[in-house]
Amino acid sequence: MSNARVLCLGEVLFDCLADQPGRPLDAVESWTSYPGGAPANVACALVKLGTSSGFIGCVGQDEAGNSLVQLLQEIGVDTTGIGRHPKAPTRQVYVLRSLTGDRSFAGFGSLDTTEFADAFLQADQLPVELFERAEFLVLGTLELAYPQTRQAITKAIQLAEQYHLKILVDVNWRPMFWPAPNAATAPILDLIQHVDFVKLSLEEAEWLFGTNDPKAIADRFDSLEGVLITDGEKGCSFCFAHENEGRLPAFPVKAEDTTGAGDGFVAGIIHQICLKGIKALSDPQTARHMVAYASAVGAMIAMKPGAIAAQPTAEQVEEFLRSH
Repeated sequence: MSNARVLCLGEVLFDCLADQPGRPLDAVESWTSYPGGAPANVACALVKLGTSSGFIGCVGQDEAGNSLVQLLQEIGVDTTGIGRHPKAPTRQVYVLRSLTGDRSFAGFGSLDTTEFADAFLQADQLPVELFERAEFLVLGTLELAYPQTRQAITKAIQLAEQYHLKILVDVNWRPMFWPAPNAATAPILDLIQHVDFVKLSLEEAEWLFGTNDPKAIADRFDSLEGVLITDGEKGCSFCFAHENEGRLPAFPVKAEDTTGAGDGFVAGIIHQICLKGIKALSDPQTARHMVAYASAVGAMIAMKPGAIAAQPTAEQVEEFLRSH
């Protein structure tokens, strides 16, 4: 029986990070593979912080898929929602790094974005029993790019509404995942109409809404209980319950690899909500502490390479907060 409080639906993959930071794609000599994929990153980070999670997605019947499922199981993520595609491979994505640790995505090698296993997650294979006991559903938007997985997201939202789960979407827009990048806007905006919390980067907020004001975004959607906007080393801003808003500076850390830092932020805020309850977000001081905790998780992940490998425990986050 699953006891996952948070379900994370989407992609699990290998990020192939360039071993030579600062070089363009054709000058990279070697790559190191790290497990990743935003929803899988969130699921793993939650468990390490002390909140149980389950991952729902699809991987190939290949060595990469086997190793990713094994990793999630070793961390303690419920994997009963992972399907296996008999022919499509597990996704790998190539990631360039700047000298300051910022990343940029460089494609999928010789395959098209639609050819990987995670593009074939089936709506009718979603395990209903996971939704019966969970409290939160975390979604990205990459799976909106593919017809079958878009249906799976629709089904997941229906199940979340049926069993009264809160839904958070991390926009996490990556043009290279979309066969036609300009086709992303409408389905992402439609998805946000059905969720309770949305997390965006500053660039995503300005791209989708023409503003970086969380309250202005929240006021466009009656259903939104929270909007969080992250801006890397410049910090983050937030608005809860359409009225409790604020801004926090980033923790001053030396970033080595920012891959997964935003996913850590998402895990941090959900972990805090699971600990303290949604009503805690209506108290300005408590909300600031909860967002600061999320920021600390993200900052700590940016200090080391690899999205999952760099994730801290709750004790490490508390120590970080005490020293900062």
